[in-house]
Amino acid sequence: MKNTHHNHTLTLSEVSYMLLGVLAATIGLKGFLVPNQFIDGGITGVSLLLHEIFHIKLGLLIILINLPFIIMGSIQVNRIFAIKTLASIILLALALDYIPLPIVSQQKWLDSIFGGFFIGLGLGLSMRGGSALDGIEVLALYTLKRSSFTISEIILAFNIVIFLIAAFHFGVDTALYAMVTYYIAYRTTDYVIEGLEEYTGVTIISAKSEQLKQALVLQMGRGITIYKGERGYLKESFDVRTECDIVYTITTRLEVRRLKNLILSIDPHAFVFTNTIKEAAGGVLKRKVSH
Repeated sequence: MKNTHHNHTLTLSEVSYMLLGVLAATIGLKGFLVPNQFIDGGITGVSLLLHEIFHIKLGLLIILINLPFIIMGSIQVNRIFAIKTLASIILLALALDYIPLPIVSQQKWLDSIFGGFFIGLGLGLSMRGGSALDGIEVLALYTLKRSSFTISEIILAFNIVIFLIAAFHFGVDTALYAMVTYYIAYRTTDYVIEGLEEYTGVTIISAKSEQLKQALVLQMGRGITIYKGERGYLKESFDVRTECDIVYTITTRLEVRRLKNLILSIDPHAFVFTNTIKEAAGGVLKRKVSH
């Protein structure tokens, strides 16, 4: 049997991310959402909803409702993830019930925005630490394997139900604020996990591929990959075709415009298309120049 002790050891950075995640989520919930009877999406949203309707302790609800998803996570992901998630959620529950926090703001739109920001920050930091503060991702992963829906569609459908219940119980205004909170939380989580420097894959098909290769590598310092292909196959001249190099490179979204301008200056007729890449590592990835 292999010794997997090193894989199971919590690093200082993981513990730091988990603790900071719990702290940020506590600020978002207790400082902004709970005092205004606001709702978020996901399992946290369900907990907030039940807390407002039945007046059960929020910390207890967060543990109980997430528990099935933690068990599911031990099967879908792994046992270490489930243990770390359980620890994070218990810490969050204790922080919500026992850490005193002042009401930060009394303006609903500010509460909605900053509540979402701090919850998103908490979720993102906890994910960086290898745990989760909300079981919705595990639920989506479980459902994904048993349906034709994507993770985003599953989470969206789940949240629509929460927002409709919120609209019914607390009015349309609260439901609309909840949507703003959820959107801000979602975007913040995304930025914390992926970073602001999201990568973009760029594919270029051009008759001047040799010049483009030199410009991309020597002028912009990009790494490139070449695919062998054929150009042509036009409707009026279907049988006319020529071999060509299809150039593929990865850049940050901050440099996409500069890269496209460079391509068009060499070949205004080049066919260029891009796609978003959530994560990239290794190879030749030029980092963003710090200002």
